[in-house]
Amino acid sequence: MDVRFDFTVLHSEPLCVADFLVEGALMALGPSPWRSRRIGYVTGGAFEGARLRGEILPGGGNWSESGETAPGRAVGTFDARCVWRTHDGALIYVTYTGRTVIGADVAAAFRDADQSEQVDQARYYIRIAPVFETADPRYLWLNEVLAVGCGHKTARGIRHSIFAIL
Repeated sequence: MDVRFDFTVLHSEPLCVADFLVEGALMALGPSPWRSRRIGYVTGGAFEGARLRGEILPGGGNWSESGETAPGRAVGTFDARCVWRTHDGALIYVTYTGRTVIGADVAAAFRDADQSEQVDQARYYIRIAPVFETADPRYLWLNEVLAVGCGHKTARGIRHSIFAIL
């Protein structure tokens, strides 16, 4: 099979929408000599797309780091890992890194679960780059996918719209 790639353009297609539940308080380790780290545990969730749907298993987490690019403007990175189980029983290991950019006024609203979903998504930036790993023959195609996602805060966690880069 002859596969041809056009390196002058970037195309994507929707892969899935993933709702990560991160219930309970984020643990802030505070500023160390190297970084300020927070840890949030994934307590569950779900994902759904045209070729992929199922549940996000509890037990994963996000070990994020943050700093400031300007006074009152936080920038952060993700180091997230979790396991997804498809509707037909396949297990998929998902890791992702990414970036957040959040102003002080938005950060204050995020800390209040009643307000967090009301914040205009144009006022903050959450982007991820997930990578998938599975041994299940029905989903081996995921091992070849590079994906990107756009996220927004929900009352119980975060929702990422994930796209496969073609």
